[in-house]
Formats: sequence, structure tokens, C-alpha cells
Amino acid sequence: MTDDAYQAALDYLYGFINYEHRRIERYSPEVVSLARPAALLALLGNPHHAFLAIHVAGTKGKGSVAALCAASLRAAGLRVGLYTSPHLQEFRDRIRILTPADADGRITEAQVVELVEAMKPIAPQVPELTWFELVTALAFLHFARQRVDVAVVEVGLGGRLDPTNVITPLVSVITSISRDHTYLLGDTPAEIAGEKGGIIKPDVPVVSAPQTPEALARLEEIAAERQALLTLAGREWTWEEIARTPEYQRIVVHRLEKPGDELDNQEFTIGLAGRHQQENAVVALAALALVRPRFPGLTLATIREGLATVQWPGRLQQLYQGNGAPTLLVDSAHNVDSARKLAWALAHDYTYQRLWLVLGATADKDVPGILRILLPLASGTIMTSSGHPRAVEPGQLLRLATELGYEAQASPTVAEAVAAAWQAAGPGDLICVTGSIFVVGDLLNQWEGLQSRLL
Repeated sequence: MTDDAYQAALDYLYGFINYEHRRIERYSPEVVSLARPAALLALLGNPHHAFLAIHVAGTKGKGSVAALCAASLRAAGLRVGLYTSPHLQEFRDRIRILTPADADGRITEAQVVELVEAMKPIAPQVPELTWFELVTALAFLHFARQRVDVAVVEVGLGGRLDPTNVITPLVSVITSISRDHTYLLGDTPAEIAGEKGGIIKPDVPVVSAPQTPEALARLEEIAAERQALLTLAGREWTWEEIARTPEYQRIVVHRLEKPGDELDNQEFTIGLAGRHQQENAVVALAALALVRPRFPGLTLATIREGLATVQWPGRLQQLYQGNGAPTLLVDSAHNVDSARKLAWALAHDYTYQRLWLVLGATADKDVPGILRILLPLASGTIMTSSGHPRAVEPGQLLRLATELGYEAQASPTVAEAVAAAWQAAGPGDLICVTGSIFVVGDLLNQWEGLQSRLL
């Protein structure tokens, strides 16, 4: 297998319409349809019927919850498929099989080529297939061929019409709901919750993060209609913080609906930074508690190990901290809610003299809202672009900052922006690269080479 063969496989996939690169004009069955992925999977032998699954939707935190669940199931000795999107550094990040011997588990280039070749004679039989529908089928086929014990599947967009919604999971999970993709999913919490709650299946239990009253009422309505038992973090499960550092945190969890249970009144270490990860960990715990009867190895000890050792880069990740130089932090905050969480963490979890922002954003977000939250915190800001098709040009970000009354600079690439921030910053300062997962991924891909220029 050559690099050319892998690139040709990627080129084939990217030849299909890609709504990660191109804005969806309408989120409706006429544009986004479950019929197409269902038809494609049927032609492939319905590989998604070959494994058990946990299905995760939400606005924020769904990737973290998926990673926390997968890490715990792996610690229990299982072969765990993990399907997430978008990818942080490269396409293969999306599709993983975690095993006790392999915590990374990314699909190999040769496996991508083999799976694409299997798709080629079948895909033309399903008109108007999209890129994400094809990639989702590819992931499910990979999990079936590799005989995973369970897959943790993250929704791509929304939930109700997302291609992943063909699965019937052991448990459905809905993380924090906030305003994002409002032009598609609705402008009120209830409308957005209706789309996210579309993954709730009849008689399948559902776990939810704490929600606004309006969003929770809609989720409760859907769960009642489908006779799906709803467990709410913050109600049936509560937690208290014991310790929090920029590297990890510890909490005590209380299972109020089952006091005295093995998971009740227990302490857990979370290997992710940011107070918001406490909520995500409790949501993951509640979901894992519901699937424990299917997996005898999923014990208190293995869940503790999974939460403590989870790997989910690009989220409050310190790339560099050393004497005589600034600290470099990356975070994939990309909407108003995640910008607020980042701002809170910067104010409460990090010590520094001055903050320097390197910021890029995508055009379908509330960019002025993100800027209003983050710009007041910084001594200096450098606007940049990841080069993603939906990225806002640095000059436009600069104009938005000026309109809001803030000074900033512009740099055409992430590497140049980080280099400029590094030159301006001093020892004891903090540089935070944020605004988009694509900006963070761009930096991570270049970090090894960039270090030689900076250090």
C-alpha cells in the first residue's frame, strides 16, 4: 500500500458533497436524509447491526463524553470502536478501535484504502450520497469487520437526521445543549433539543446533562413519548469538586436514585482539564452505569482507570510550559458557550502575567459573540485562519474586533500567528490558541517543526 493509494482513497471520499466544508442550506429530509445511509448500509450487509453501541449527541461535550466512555470500556478489557467528528489532525482520527493494548487505535491507511475499495461498487447505487454518510458507513463497516465489542458513536450534526441515527444503541446520551447551527437546528432551546432528542429510541434509556428548563422539558416530552427512561445528571447523579488543576481534577459522585450502589459516593480522577469536564464525566458515568450489566469487566476500578487515563487532545491542552518562555495552551472553543467555559478556565485555573490570544473562527458561528467574551481578557490578539473552506479571513476578524473596540493584528497562517505571539510574549505569559478545532489541529500538525523556530 502506497501513500498515493491512501491519498486516492481520501480524494474519492472528498469527491462527495461535504457539509463540513460547505454550508447546508436546509436541515430537512429533502437535504439530509436517513434513507440514504440506511440504503447504503443495507447494501453493505447492515454492519451496524453487528455491534452494541452508545450514541452521543449534544452541542458541547459530546466528544469528551464519547472519549470518557470509550476509555472506560477499553479499561474493562473490551475492543471499543470510537467514531467522532470532525477530526482534529487527520482523517484517521475519526475512526478508532481502542483495545487494552492500544489506546490510540486509529484506523490504518491500508484499512481506509481497503474499505473505500469495498464502497466503490456500492456507492453509485445510492444517489446523492454525502461525504459524511459515506464515512459513517465506512466506520461502521470497519467496526463490524474488526469485531468490536461495543462502539461509542458521536453524532455529526443535530441528531434526528444525522447519518449515525440509524443505530439502536444500548443508551442514548445528550450532552449540554446551547445555541449553535441555529440556522439549521432552530433558534430556541426547545427547537434545538428537539433535534438532539431525535436520537432517543423507543424503550432505550437516555442520559442527559443538565439543561435549561425549556430544553429539558422538550427532552422529557420526547422520552415520555418513546417510553425511554431519562436519567438527568445534576438530579439523579450529583458531584462535588475535591481538586482541580490545569492537568486533572477530582470529584466525589453521588448516585441519588441508587444510594449505596457501588458507584455511589465514590471519588474519581478526571484526566481532562476544565471545570466543565466534571459534568461530562458524570454524564459518562451515568451512561456507563446503564450498560454495566452487559459488560462484567466494567467495574468501579476500570471506570476509575478510564476516566483518569482518557486521551482527548486539543481541549485545554498545554503544549509547552518551561522556564524563561511563555506557556502555550490550545483549546477548541468554537461557539459562545465554549468560549465562556474557556474564559472561566483562563480566569480560575491558570496563573500568568499577560494573556495573548491567537484566534481563528469558522463562518457559521457567532463570531462577534465569541470575540466579545475572549478579547477583553487579552493583552494582545492575533487573528488568523486555518485555511479550512469555512474559515473567516483574518482581515474580517480584524475588522470585527475593531468594530467591537479592540485592537488586534492579523496573520495569514496559524504558524505565523503563533510565532508572532511568541515573540511578543515574555516569560510568565500565556498564549492561548483557540476559536476553532481546525485552528488547533493546524497548530498540532505543525508543532514539532515550529518548536525549532521558537525554542
